[in-house]
Amino acid sequence: QVQLVESGGGLVQPGGSLRLSCAASGTIFSINVMGWHRQAPGKERELVAAVSRGGSTYYADSVKGRFTISRDNANNTLYLQMNSLKPEDTAVYYCKCRTAYDMEYWGKGTLVTVSS
Repeated sequence: QVQLVESGGGLVQPGGSLRLSCAASGTIFSINVMGWHRQAPGKERELVAAVSRGGSTYYADSVKGRFTISRDNANNTLYLQMNSLKPEDTAVYYCKCRTAYDMEYWGKGTLVTVSS
């Protein structure tokens, strides 16, 4: 079992920045891929960014060049640095991981609102 707890969401003006954190606990040694997903009101949940245990990264086209995902394996924490935020980035952001046993775990989410 893996537990994921997100933090760092909030209200920010367009063009601003936020850093999300996701603290992992439990059988963390089994985690392979970690990622951030988001779900805007009335829309489906979508993958924003992901990072493998080895450090390979993936970004959705909509966030390339603005968001940076990073993973601190020593502290079992995943980050998402979000810069140049736009109103369309408004969503609940979820942390997700997939283990070596193909189990998937989700956090409960943190709300990001980009508005003036």
